[in-house]
Amino acid sequence: MESDKLEITEDISDGPRNSNESDDLLGEDLVASRGQLWRNLARTALILTAVVLVALYLNFAKTLIVVVALIAMIMIHELGHFATAKWSGMKVTEYFLGFGPKIWSIKRGETEYGVKAIPAGGYVKIVGMSNLEQVDPADEARAYRNATYPRRLAVSAAGSFMHFVMAYLILVVLFLFVGVPNAAQAKVDAVSTFSSGGSPAASAGIRPGDIITGVNGHNLVSANDLVTAIQNSPNHSLTLEILRNGHTISIKVTPVKAGTVEKGLSPAAANNGLIGVRLSEPTQTSSFFSSFIKPFGVVSSYSAATVGALVSHFSPNGISKYVNALQHPASTVSGSGASVRFESPVGIVRLASQAANVGLGAVLTLLFSINIFVGIFNLAPLLPLDGGHVVIATYEAIRSRKGRKYHADMMKMVPLTYAVLFVIVLLGLTALYLDITHPIANPFG
Repeated sequence: MESDKLEITEDISDGPRNSNESDDLLGEDLVASRGQLWRNLARTALILTAVVLVALYLNFAKTLIVVVALIAMIMIHELGHFATAKWSGMKVTEYFLGFGPKIWSIKRGETEYGVKAIPAGGYVKIVGMSNLEQVDPADEARAYRNATYPRRLAVSAAGSFMHFVMAYLILVVLFLFVGVPNAAQAKVDAVSTFSSGGSPAASAGIRPGDIITGVNGHNLVSANDLVTAIQNSPNHSLTLEILRNGHTISIKVTPVKAGTVEKGLSPAAANNGLIGVRLSEPTQTSSFFSSFIKPFGVVSSYSAATVGALVSHFSPNGISKYVNALQHPASTVSGSGASVRFESPVGIVRLASQAANVGLGAVLTLLFSINIFVGIFNLAPLLPLDGGHVVIATYEAIRSRKGRKYHADMMKMVPLTYAVLFVIVLLGLTALYLDITHPIANPFG
């Protein structure tokens, strides 16, 4: 207020300005504003260029693309809150990627859009999220706390909802265009030759790219069925059902004892059958209709499994396992111990790099699982998570009466909110420690 008085005094003492002077001042302000905007854009472009060049130099480009996808997921989450808040008539003042110092921003209407220095998340600032916030009386009618229950519920749940939408669309792309491994088949990646001559597979006419679907008249349940049949049949003929170029053919092959072509094997291994092929699970796409139907079941089952895993993790037994993981981190690198660990940003970037090196299918699978986890975790009924806002909105709706809106005393929730934040930070720091000192083994092989 003091600065306002000073401006008025200066204006009076200087005498009235003519219209040309006012136009000049407005023009100068506009030029200065545009200059600052271009400087911010140039700085952002310089940072992005540097990141891309470093990624290319370190052969990190594929990983960078996955990291960008993860950042996009964060902003789509916030877009859910932003869009529903705007649709509900609430006042949204900020929509930002990242935290910390501001790198670039631009204001359109009543909302400022921008990027901050630490891209570890994003946020949307909606006026009046609780009764603790001071709101300009002119904006009170558009505050979140004064919106109807359905609109508050929609805004609070929209972020997690967007994660489930993304997870569904990722699966559609995976099923329709990329394909998923078919465990009931075995693909021949390579046919070996032995030092003593051609392998049984080569002699029988098996080729790379052949897909084995059955053995001795029985369809495969998994590739292990084929491996077991070969190992148990040295010097005995097997009939393989093979899919080649869209046609099914039968090929007879007789495994030889592994000991006749490899030295230094144990007696048990030396007696196993061998035909000389390297196998993998083939990927298989789905029909157009099926690609849009199957994801519903997968999202549902994976969500239920994620809820179960989170409940287990925060149970007394789960907490005990996590403490043990911190005390003996080497035991959590792989196997069942890995299931009691959260991933920090460092671990997620490592997973992104590993998935990118395997292929698009692994990347989509990773993005799908992250979306489901974040969507479920954010719905936990605790502030400051989205689920906490859902609970508060529901509680206030139940307590409200016609003509009298009830507002919960958010001051009473502050200790619990800080406790939740403490747990989240603690989990993040311990996960970071484990990811740096004892990273989990590559889950993508």
